[in-house]
Amino acid sequence: MRCLIALLAFGFLSTALAADKNHHVVLISLDGFPAWMWKDPSLPVPNLRKLAAEGASTQAMTVSNPSITWINHTTLVTGVNPRKHGVLFNGLLVRQGTDKSPKIEPWVHKNRLVHSPTLYDLAHQAGLTTAEVDWVAIKDAETIDWSFPELPSAEGKVEKEMIAAGLLTPEQITWMNPGPQRKNMSWHDSTWTQAAMHIFKTHRPNLLLYHTLNTDAVHHEYGPASRASFTALAYTDRLVGDLVQSVEQAGLRDQTTFVISTDHGFKKVTQYVYPNVALKLAGHARAFGNSVTQCEVAAMTQGGLAFIYITDPARKAELLPKLKELFAKTEGVERVIDGQEGPTLGMPKPEENQGMGDLILYAKAGYSFNAGAAGESVTGPSVNYGGTHGYPNSDPELDGIFIASGRGIQKGVVLPRMANLDVAPTIARLMGLTLPETDGRVLEEILVKSN
Repeated sequence: MRCLIALLAFGFLSTALAADKNHHVVLISLDGFPAWMWKDPSLPVPNLRKLAAEGASTQAMTVSNPSITWINHTTLVTGVNPRKHGVLFNGLLVRQGTDKSPKIEPWVHKNRLVHSPTLYDLAHQAGLTTAEVDWVAIKDAETIDWSFPELPSAEGKVEKEMIAAGLLTPEQITWMNPGPQRKNMSWHDSTWTQAAMHIFKTHRPNLLLYHTLNTDAVHHEYGPASRASFTALAYTDRLVGDLVQSVEQAGLRDQTTFVISTDHGFKKVTQYVYPNVALKLAGHARAFGNSVTQCEVAAMTQGGLAFIYITDPARKAELLPKLKELFAKTEGVERVIDGQEGPTLGMPKPEENQGMGDLILYAKAGYSFNAGAAGESVTGPSVNYGGTHGYPNSDPELDGIFIASGRGIQKGVVLPRMANLDVAPTIARLMGLTLPETDGRVLEEILVKSN
């Protein structure tokens, strides 16, 4: 009943027209895969190269601002900018009062985060089946039939099936949840791939969303295009090959479209900028150790981007000019943008979404923002941190990859550029669905022409 009410609120109940129950779409997101690395012919990704050769691809895909994981995964399944879908962090930003820094609640219900209709909402309403493995901003979505989440539970429906089939143990499920044991992200990706393979072969969903994380983790620690980076991408390519093979084993290869994308590119980093230290030194915040304990202004950092929040709205007119001047002079800060200009970047104004900052800071190349508040140094070397994202989507190093291959896709098409806004409307067309409102377009030029 709650799902039906949500669909009516979105006003797209009438869009269930010509959905094809014999068509399957697998949307794969390879986290943190920059287009500039895809263009390197020495990159050992034979499965991805084969899918691209047999289908369509792009030389560059423009991502959304902020160029962060949850934001762009939500764009991939809605076809709208963050100003409309509402996701601005890897979680929900919650204001805590006039003297405290905001906080991020990561594991909240999808309906609290996503304010636009999604592909899986539409597919479910049209009578198609849906599944997700390690997708984000999707917790407890009523329109997902089979879920193996980032934080699985031994009591979950799919988890029970995999335990019964000998594919997973209850102990291994505990390894995937927060704690010191959650270190080996390559093992997590392997497990998520096993879950995706199991779901497809057992339940044959019309739409499967599947997300891998190891490439992002490696690029953060060692930097993109490092030796570890090439190894991580080669491993991820092998997992994609395993999933494709499972579709073939299910006898559904000719009925399946694979769409491979990413959430953002990556830039190399050597220096940190500490905006909360700058605020502390200017008298806008107090800290104990590395944490802000009391503040009239707080910085929430996301790699190459930081949002600045004035905790008391009544003081915005007083504090904004001072803050603009402060950060314009701060080492490592490339741009200081008023939050009211958010729509020019595809983001909301502060009054439209409580997660939007009163100021947007972008870091210079080689710098990343760090939320720490200890000490008196506003900049310093990044330690065990070689790369990040979050920079403006106009930066070509933030461009991502896109491949579409299989049913309904023309062979040999290479687009010079597209936007990740185009992914959802194109998948919707393939599935016989129509998103009610998008900021992107259907990529007609990659689709097989109907007679």
